[in-house]
Order: sequence, then structure tokens, then C-alpha cells
Amino acid sequence: MNWQTSRYSIDLSTPRVMGIVNVTPDSFFDGGVHATTEAARAHCDRLCLEGADLLDIGGESTRPGARTPGVQEEVDRVLPVIEHALTLGVPVSVDTSRVEVIVAALRAGADVINDVRALQQSGALAAVAAHPSCGICLMHMLGEPTTMQQGPEYTDVVAEVALFLRQRLRAVEAAGVQSGRVILDPGIGFGKQPAHNWVLMQRQAELLRLGRPLLVGWSRKSTLGALTGRPVNQRLAASLAAAICAVQRGARVVRVHDVAATVDALRVWQAAGAASGN
Repeated sequence: MNWQTSRYSIDLSTPRVMGIVNVTPDSFFDGGVHATTEAARAHCDRLCLEGADLLDIGGESTRPGARTPGVQEEVDRVLPVIEHALTLGVPVSVDTSRVEVIVAALRAGADVINDVRALQQSGALAAVAAHPSCGICLMHMLGEPTTMQQGPEYTDVVAEVALFLRQRLRAVEAAGVQSGRVILDPGIGFGKQPAHNWVLMQRQAELLRLGRPLLVGWSRKSTLGALTGRPVNQRLAASLAAAICAVQRGARVVRVHDVAATVDALRVWQAAGAASGN
């Protein structure tokens, strides 16, 4: 299965690693480390050298309680980094929900719009539908980042996430977007308690019935901290295990902070599978 984006048709027959570039002062793991244009550009270079298949550039932190930047502030954060990333020979994704940022990113040549709000903001769907080929990632989130972790409840989290993603996929297709441009994200940690996230992992295969590839992001998440008792800067091993489990259950893209370690882990997993004939 291929994923069509602005410049690339991405072969998903093997799992792909999306490297996170947070151009923000307040992201939950690396907030402030790559907040300047120079630092973010250097981080893009480093992730590509480590083997990233895609880069995901974001200018708004979606951790609970984070401050929402102004629209122009977000554009000013990400646009110079996008322009640099586009020279590095890998697909460039932009993590945003705002139509102004979507338009600016696509005009610059971005390959993918990765929207935690699944193109529900005013004008967002029309902006990507107007583009002839950009890739789209639709994610499930219950509520908004400022409130999403305040006691989220589900009757059946997998069924409810699947229903939402199905509805958003149909909305995108109704707007004239070919389904081959779309990938889906269950939104681990976005309006979900740890128990919800584990059920989504355990029953992840059910989401494949939606007929589109899955992108999954477990990297450094608080659910891993709740399980292991480790702070965010000590969750590498747990993140690698979660990424491998997600891929084993059918995820085709894993969104991670630790690209080199994830690439190595996937190489071992793939070699072991080949050796066993699986």
C-alpha cells in the first residue's frame, strides 16, 4: 500500500519512521530544545542522518495545558524550518490544525498535513481538498488539548475511535480527496486514559478494517510512564517496545522522537521476521 503525498508516493510495504521536530518552547518531551529556527533545522538534518523516512514539523504544543500560539506566531515558527526540510530528500509533514498554517505550508511545498483535529477547524478541509496531491493524517482526539485529559470516558474506545475516523475519512472523500492520500491515527494519549491506550494497542487490528494505513505515536507518552514508573527522559526502552508492538499489529508509520534507536529496533524486528520466514 502506498501513501500519496505532494512529492512522494510513500511505499508502506515496510514500516516507516516519522521523526518529530517540535519548534515549540513547551512540548512535553523536548520543549525548547529545538525552538529556534537554527536548532530546528539542525535537528531535521540529524534525524535524516539517523534514518528518518519522514519529518513532522510542528509549531503548536498539544500537551495538556500548553499555551496556544497566535496564528502568525505558529507560521513564523514552522515556515523557515519547512523550507529547509524540503531540501533534505524526505517527505515533510506539518503538524497543524489551522487553515492559515496549512495554506502557508502547502504553498511552501509541504508533503503532508498531519492534523490532530482531523481537519475539523473552519476552512481546513477545503484547504487540503484544494491541493491536488498532499498527504493527510487524520487523528482522533477527544476534546481539546487544554481539557482532553480531564476524565475522558468511553463505552468502547476502539469502536468510538473507529467511528470517528470513519466519519472523518468519508468527509474528506466527499470533499474530493482520494483515499490514497489519507492515513489514520488513533491518537494515543489524546483524550484517553492509560487503560484506553492499552485497549487501542491490543485491538489495533480492528482499526485496519477502515481500509487505510495507520500512523501511531507512542513515543515517550505518559501511559508508558504510568506503566514503568519512569519520567519522560527515561522512557526510551518503553517507547521502542511500544513502537515494535504497534508495527506487529499493523501500523505502517510510527511517529517518534528517537529516530536512530527506532530504526535499529525495526531492523532487528524485520531481520528476525525474515529469518523465521514470517
